[in-house]
Formats: sequence, structure tokens, C-alpha cells
Amino acid sequence: MIQNRKATVNDYDMIINLWERSVMATHHFLSFKDKEEIKKELPMYFPHLDVRLWYAEDSIIGFTAINENHLEALFLDPDKIGKGYGKLIMQICINDFGITSVDVNKQNENATRFYLKSGFGIIGEDLTDGAGRPYPILHLKYNEQQK
Repeated sequence: MIQNRKATVNDYDMIINLWERSVMATHHFLSFKDKEEIKKELPMYFPHLDVRLWYAEDSIIGFTAINENHLEALFLDPDKIGKGYGKLIMQICINDFGITSVDVNKQNENATRFYLKSGFGIIGEDLTDGAGRPYPILHLKYNEQQK
């Protein structure tokens, strides 16, 4: 059984630490410089998003960041990846939070496969990320029939 709670400003350091550990395990394509830049930018976005911490048995699993019906971020603790938590969190995000879209780094093939298995389909692509960095972004839309 997993639970979630809304993050507060007091959680930001923990969230950034979790993000950094997750990115080190999954985003090998990012340059060190870009990781550091993104890490500094993250706290500026949090107040504008519904950031949720996800727990199982009082142990942090990961966090999500939601903007209306768009999943801005889903990051898991590296030790929790591959244990079914991402699938559970995604189902809750779709069913309870109304998530219908997500963007993913094209070079993050595991995450792309995860979203495709979760019922999302690719509807577009940008050659750079939102800050103009050279990391292609895939835009995905939820389609229940694709599950």
C-alpha cells in the first residue's frame, strides 16, 4: 500500500536529493553541467506545481509534480525502481489526479517504455528541452485503449 502527501517547502532539500540520485541512475545522457543547472532550477518550479511525496511503510518511494492534467515529473528513489511502485503511482495519477499527458526525455528509453506501457502514446517531439538544451523531448497523451 502506498500513500502520498503534498510536499511543503521543508521537503525541497529531500526532493532535490532524491531527484539527483534518481537522475544519476537513469539519465546518463545528461551532462554534469546540465544536471547542476537543472538541480538549481527545480525549486523555482515547485511552488507552481502540485508536488507529491510517495511513501510505502513510511519509506519514501519518490515524488511527482503535476500541473493541471500534465505530469511534469515522476522520479523514484533508485532503490525502488523496478518494484512496481512506478506503475502504482502512475495508476493513481491517472485515476485520482486526472493525468492525461506527460513529456519524457527521448534518450530515457526505460521511461519512454514505461509511459507507453501505462497507456500513453507519442503525439509529438521537440528537438530540445524547455530550456533549449540538446535533449529531445517526446510529448505523450493518455489513451485508455492503449493499455
